[in-house]
Amino acid sequence: MARRTPAIAAALAVSATLLLTACGGSSNDASKDKIKGAAEGTKSVSPSPSGAGTGQPDLSLPKDVKLDISWNATSDPEQKAALQGVSNYLRAFKHGLVKQDPDDPAYKAYAVGPAAEYTRTQIKQWVAGGWTPTGTDRFYKSQTDESSSTKAVVVTFCRNQSKAYGKSVKTGKVYHTKESLDSYQLYRMYMKPSKASSDTWQAQTIEVFGKAKQCQQ
Repeated sequence: MARRTPAIAAALAVSATLLLTACGGSSNDASKDKIKGAAEGTKSVSPSPSGAGTGQPDLSLPKDVKLDISWNATSDPEQKAALQGVSNYLRAFKHGLVKQDPDDPAYKAYAVGPAAEYTRTQIKQWVAGGWTPTGTDRFYKSQTDESSSTKAVVVTFCRNQSKAYGKSVKTGKVYHTKESLDSYQLYRMYMKPSKASSDTWQAQTIEVFGKAKQCQQ
């Protein structure tokens, strides 16, 4: 990976641990973990970019910020809803980073408890560092399982952030990095329906495991 100043390294470290749970989660080496993905193809998911007239929050992003989301197919309606909730959350998180707003209503619509509190902390760190995201973040290879103990749907998936970069808000300078094992991460998110609407699923806790060899393709 290219050399970088301590300030740049710190900012990209935040990017590398996009979503960490505040409830016992951490960023770990996931090289020994296994993902059980459905073998029946994938489905690209594109959350609605604007909530105008729908009662949903605005999830629009600038043209230089893209999410490439492709989930494994599932016929279970709850698992489908949970995957859509994950997609909405990922986009909402990016929206908060772009808006430089730790209290952005977008992510609060799709995260509660530890997940929402940690998201707020992460956005505050980006704001303090003067950074905003740019490039394309890829999320794929999903697995969905029901959790009987928490009455939630557990969504596990991969991330390839090799084309997602940090950009200085002040200067607009983009700091590119080369693809490496550090580019790949494994996520585990616990999703539940919102108390206000069963159609909206929210992140409860999130774990991120770094250097995920099983996510390399």
